[in-house]
Amino acid sequence: MKTINDFDFKNKKAIIRVDFNVPLDENLEVTDATRIEAAKPTIDKILADGGSVILMSHLGRPKGVDRKYSLGHVVKKATKIIGVNVLFASNCIGKEARTATDRLKPGEILLLENLRFHTEEEAGDVDFAKELASLGDIYVNDAFGTAHRAHASTTIIAQFFPKEKCFGLLLAKEIESLNKVLKDSRKPVTAVLGGSKVSSKITVIENILDKVDHMIIGGGMTFTFVKALGGKIGDSICEDDKQELALEILKLAKEKGVQIHIPVDVVAADDFSNTANTQIVDVREIPDGWQGLDAGPKSLENFKKVILDSKTILWNGPLGVFEMENFANGTIQLGNFIAEATANGAFSLVGGGDSVAAVKQFGFEDKVSYVSTGGGAMLEMLEGRILPGIAAILE
Repeated sequence: MKTINDFDFKNKKAIIRVDFNVPLDENLEVTDATRIEAAKPTIDKILADGGSVILMSHLGRPKGVDRKYSLGHVVKKATKIIGVNVLFASNCIGKEARTATDRLKPGEILLLENLRFHTEEEAGDVDFAKELASLGDIYVNDAFGTAHRAHASTTIIAQFFPKEKCFGLLLAKEIESLNKVLKDSRKPVTAVLGGSKVSSKITVIENILDKVDHMIIGGGMTFTFVKALGGKIGDSICEDDKQELALEILKLAKEKGVQIHIPVDVVAADDFSNTANTQIVDVREIPDGWQGLDAGPKSLENFKKVILDSKTILWNGPLGVFEMENFANGTIQLGNFIAEATANGAFSLVGGGDSVAAVKQFGFEDKVSYVSTGGGAMLEMLEGRILPGIAAILE
């Protein structure tokens, strides 16, 4: 696996696909710079070698040119984080891009305008990719968040750099961390899968059953399993058409010797609201008019034992509606258990939008081994797919 550490960038222009798809507020200021910070080590290495950097990214889902989605809004924050003045080109191809890159000197950084202002980017257009490729000497992919897309800048461009292409440090770390779960894991391995739907996780579950010893199922998915097993779930969320599938998963897990852990009790509420009345009930006996919104105390005790005995932990999805304070305890306690296991030497990987949001909200970022930057990309790797953006560098 070639990374930027295998190249000397002296007097070279590195064209880097980064993921600067960052949130902006109503004043078009960056509100979360995590993705820019994540790209900094790769940029630093290239500049330290005496190279220059051309950054390309998308921002949002613009329909054609839309100034609201201009990467120009990101320049100030990127300059502050990287500590080097970031220059800006008002287009990613054409005369503006060519002139700006021709003027670029070693030690300088240029950010190109939003790739998605051109429909050719998402279409994976070869001519568009070729024009982007002509701007740099070495292609670096450091955008895990878009590695599952066969877009011009993430995949197609690599063919114009048969030997001069590599992974950035962030993307290399993402691959390495996922491989620690999927290929080189220390046992026992535990996967915690939360969230509301079994249907969105089914291929993940099927793929990782061969790789884990324990699987904790939490969040809204719980109730599809409980109802399939004959329990009463009141008004809890449930995918009725997936009950048979839930039973098949349980059967398959048993055949493979994987222990499935489902909550035994829940915090139930009489309304989907933080101010609702609550009670702790057996997960199989939720009264009509009530719905399970968080894991209960007995469930958490069971999960704690499993987590603390684990040497490798994958966490994807919360245990309850953590956005509401009164139903956040399960997710917070799970974070505490994983943090304790990590401190005791376990490897823990957190990924997927909601779990990453929970980890940040409750301050677990520095207490787990790795927090993945790509939700969709991580899920596809867990499903056993080869991501096009990764395959293009390995070819």
